[in-house]
Amino acid sequence: MRSFRDRLRHAIFFELIALAIVTPMGAVIYGIELHAMGLVSLVCATLATLWNMGFNWVFDRGMRHVTGSTRKSGSIRILHAIAFEIGLLAVLLPFIAWYLQITLWQALVMDLSFALFYMGYAFVYNWAYDRLFPLPDWQQGAAQ
Repeated sequence: MRSFRDRLRHAIFFELIALAIVTPMGAVIYGIELHAMGLVSLVCATLATLWNMGFNWVFDRGMRHVTGSTRKSGSIRILHAIAFEIGLLAVLLPFIAWYLQITLWQALVMDLSFALFYMGYAFVYNWAYDRLFPLPDWQQGAAQ
């Protein structure tokens, strides 16, 4: 299982890379001033980082309890990304609507578009992270 420091590194790099992509992209697509999109992105990234750490910790504990390992197949990674985004949507939607002074429906459409981006991004990022920083028990399992 990943250490707290490893999870922190994982979450911070995940959000920093995403912020560099999402902020200018969102400002252009939705016609929102860059500073407003930047603030929304930063608050959402902070909440997402906290959610990321907690969700991944619970998910990995559940996996280890059920399967005896935290090694994720492709289908488990898809389930992981979808469950993560559904939970995050419930946390972020009210803030986005309030700050941007838009309806909940508009905030939902905006958040769903970003959720689609983040699901693909999370899949690729987590796969790459696991390749760059494999856990020792994964290497032992591959050797057997």
